[in-house]
Amino acid sequence: MSIESTDAVENAEAPAVTDLARDLGEAITDLPEYEAYEDSRTRVENDPEAQRRIDEFEELRQEFMLARQTGEATQEDLRELQQAQQELHEIPSMADYLEAQAELDARLEAINEAISEPLSMDFGEQAGGCCQD
Repeated sequence: MSIESTDAVENAEAPAVTDLARDLGEAITDLPEYEAYEDSRTRVENDPEAQRRIDEFEELRQEFMLARQTGEATQEDLRELQQAQQELHEIPSMADYLEAQAELDARLEAINEAISEPLSMDFGEQAGGCCQD
């Protein structure tokens, strides 16, 4: 078999793998964990209190990061940021969202392990495109 015919076989298989990947993505959207995640995300997006607290937390986080970069961050600043995060996480819609996200993450990790097993590498890590040491 020549190199050209090998390339032709590989190119013919590529669409099949892409189709399988698309089918996998669609199947993931049918998982109860994904549906719960999407529902909880929508509830957070439509919860005015959650949105207000998210905005407050993000503002505090940005201020803290800037203070840390300039060496002006204090332990009190960190405690204030942690308190804001805790209060945000205690909002019922946000708590539900974080729980649904953790459950989806666990399910996706199991799927990643199933894909990675025959590859002898971590598929998700490789697909992430991050530099490997």
